[in-house]
Amino acid sequence: MLDYFDMESTLSEEERLLVDSARSFIDGEVDDVGQHWIDGTFPKEIIPKMGEMGFYAPNLEGYGLPGVSERAYGLLMRELEACDSGLRSMASVQGALVMYPIHAFGSEEQKEEWLPKLGTGEAVGCFGLTEPEHGSNPSAMETRAEADGDDYVLNGSKTWITNSPISDVAVVWAKDHTEDGTPVRGFLVETDRDGVTTNKIDEKLSLRASITGEISLQDVHVPAENRLPGVEGMKGPLSCLTQARYGIAWGAIGAAQDCFETARQYATDREQFGKPIGGFQMQQQKLAEMATQITLAQLLAHRLSELKEAGEMRPQHVSMAKRNNVRMARDQSRIAREMLGGNGITADYSPMRHMANMETVYTYEGTHDIHTLILGEDLTGLQAYQ
Repeated sequence: MLDYFDMESTLSEEERLLVDSARSFIDGEVDDVGQHWIDGTFPKEIIPKMGEMGFYAPNLEGYGLPGVSERAYGLLMRELEACDSGLRSMASVQGALVMYPIHAFGSEEQKEEWLPKLGTGEAVGCFGLTEPEHGSNPSAMETRAEADGDDYVLNGSKTWITNSPISDVAVVWAKDHTEDGTPVRGFLVETDRDGVTTNKIDEKLSLRASITGEISLQDVHVPAENRLPGVEGMKGPLSCLTQARYGIAWGAIGAAQDCFETARQYATDREQFGKPIGGFQMQQQKLAEMATQITLAQLLAHRLSELKEAGEMRPQHVSMAKRNNVRMARDQSRIAREMLGGNGITADYSPMRHMANMETVYTYEGTHDIHTLILGEDLTGLQAYQ
């Protein structure tokens, strides 16, 4: 794939091995992702195989997890999204939004129970934050938790939840009405409990090769020991989103790289007016601009990984990278589709599928506009969204 500044030469042996193994896995195990996109299905048979490969939270340590570098994790997200955003979303939710909060905020019992099973893909998790009436403003959530003896009783609904219809456990964020100030707390909710339903959302026009659903909680009793003890307030869910957005900033590059390579190959194969269309100035201009924008996003992601590894990464750094790189992939996938002409609207070629997927990625994990305001506040000290 495009690597104009030869960043791959800076990879460690571990990082290069992970890239190679991810590419081999996708080539050998993921059958016709374009058809899954058309059908609106996810290849569920690869979930345990991805676990065997160590694709879930590989940057975490202990409990059988690989503990690879932050850049290696980013590179993995890039390779998965080069195939399809649905694959990266599956791994991203499982690792950054489910395993990370258990690893960071869970009790030792919770870690020992869930991290090994989630790491191997024996169990599937989902992350319940977004609600039907509260997307960009999650702190206004209405889902509530109330103590009842040795249990908590949860009531509320979550929506646009990746993996929920196939999940075994949900990390649900709710306001604890038992305590003064109703702090936000996280709960591990097994999806087979009475009162839990996880209906699938159908007829999506984007991110179709991903299973998305709802979480409905109707007087759901969970033991008090299911509460994540290590965090309260919005720091909990927002820190998880920072981890996931980091992976998205890398993943979007993979989608854009796949679009570029498809367009470049097409430009050298497709002949019009007696020569390959890549020999015309307009097509070369498009390829040059695509290569430039992808390279800038690569450099941003590599620097972000250095900051994360050093413990110096701030959420605002991630907002800039997520905002820029997803916008880049959204724009460049459209240009790649354009270069393919009429053939570009078919599932035989990836750019239009990536282009449609990017509409979801542009919106979830903080919309493009919200990340703009996060950066604006950081630059001016003035908050514009309240």
